[in-house]
Amino acid sequence: MLTDNFRPQSFNGVDDIVIVGGGLAGLFCALKLAPRPVTILAAAPIGFGTSSAWAQGGIAAAMGQGDTVDKHVADTIAAGAGIVDEKVTRLMVSEAADRIHDLLGYGVPFDRDLEGKLILSREAAHSERRIVRVKGDMAGKAIMEALIASVRATPSIRVLEGYVVEELIREGRFIAGVVARPDAGQSKKRAVFPARAVVLCSGGIGHVYAVTTNPWEACGQGVGMAARIGAIVADPEFVQFHPTALDIGRDPAPLATEALRGEGATLVDRNGQRFMPAIHPDAELAPRDIVSRGVFASIEAGNGAFLDCREALGERFPEAFPTVYASCIGAGIDPVTQPIPVAPAVHYHMGGVLTDAEGRTSIDGLWAAGEVASTGVHGANRLASNSLLEAVVFAARIAESIKGSMPAAKLVGWGNTEGESDDPVTLADSPQLKALRRLMTDHVGVVRNREGLAHAIRRIAELERENTRLRFTNIVTTAKLITAGAWVRTESRGGHYRSDYPASDPALRHRTYLTLDEADGIIAELAETAAA
Repeated sequence: MLTDNFRPQSFNGVDDIVIVGGGLAGLFCALKLAPRPVTILAAAPIGFGTSSAWAQGGIAAAMGQGDTVDKHVADTIAAGAGIVDEKVTRLMVSEAADRIHDLLGYGVPFDRDLEGKLILSREAAHSERRIVRVKGDMAGKAIMEALIASVRATPSIRVLEGYVVEELIREGRFIAGVVARPDAGQSKKRAVFPARAVVLCSGGIGHVYAVTTNPWEACGQGVGMAARIGAIVADPEFVQFHPTALDIGRDPAPLATEALRGEGATLVDRNGQRFMPAIHPDAELAPRDIVSRGVFASIEAGNGAFLDCREALGERFPEAFPTVYASCIGAGIDPVTQPIPVAPAVHYHMGGVLTDAEGRTSIDGLWAAGEVASTGVHGANRLASNSLLEAVVFAARIAESIKGSMPAAKLVGWGNTEGESDDPVTLADSPQLKALRRLMTDHVGVVRNREGLAHAIRRIAELERENTRLRFTNIVTTAKLITAGAWVRTESRGGHYRSDYPASDPALRHRTYLTLDEADGIIAELAETAAA
């Protein structure tokens, strides 16, 4: 698969398991594999550049009095708009309590009451209080800090930070390793890591779009790399927009957590009038796709959208939600006395590389966990705080799967290859990437239609020809899959809304499965139509 000259170089103690990504899924999987030697390749220092560390809400787990696995499953299915895999979801929810206890064992300081019991909060579309949090809105940061300390203290885990993985190597039907570029992707040499097992935990697709709450590293590279070696991608069209990103002109956009609305904060227009009660009976606590369209419509109508926390939180705001409070104050907004301007932003990708209940992809030896994967538990719309749960549950299951299929370690060497450097800063500033992000937001965003999608598909093909650099190819591949999935789904469901097909079609109540070849076929067909 490699065109560069490969020069092997010995490296004592290197195992043949490589984990791509230093977020929650990657670190948890490595810890669960211990004492089996593993190598984690992280694009940024672990704890930075991951959506996990930015997660504000917490982890959903049916652990409270009166709550049950059945209720959590039912809420997940309801939010997922008809295409949730119930069997896999029940498996995930059933293992939630065990994974929470694992995290407590790693030192995560979840909020407790005076009796030492876990404090459980409620978020949108949950029927019970089941969100385990840390200091209100600091769950992701606290979880990552605890796991990082555990990883640093585990001798079997080798962490290589600043290694940007650019390619997955496939030989026949098996994964054979990865190719990464050191020095945060700026080195002119690329390191080759042969592996019998690769666990893809590279994160989401936020920066494929112009407005996102995700860190830069969440730019769709993982999905693109996997698709380019033939992996099946599932449900790529289902993109979740968080309805309440702070509309203050920052990239990425700071997040006003769902928990604020769970505490009673309301969405109002510039005249102070609530607009969600007229849209859905659950008003501000409706599923995210519905709230996002409500916010989008208010902004499009020129009325603006604001999150009003004055009555629900007031003076409690700084202590209850310190992260959001700091973002607001930094933008000159005091949420204790002022409504917060908000707008929808890409927050989570329900789609991704197709996996089974053990995290296995369609490529032998390639597993995937976290946002890059599509397990089927989110359906067309993720239920709030199920994502961190999914990451730890399937990371643990992948560790067990690898132990079962590869019981013995096999030491391997690694080497360097020459190659042109793709500086990530240069990539971020490239006109093609800026054009792609704007294109996706404008035409493959909160509201989609045939004309906009057709334009996007043709323009994506042009951008792909204009910039052939490897990392941009990975990103544009992911954009292509999202847009092709949206094109073939001629209905509205969950996070996918088409104004030309505003209703759900019972005949399309199923998941989408796409390969890159199939997406390229859709593009070629549209190109022929345009030329005719």
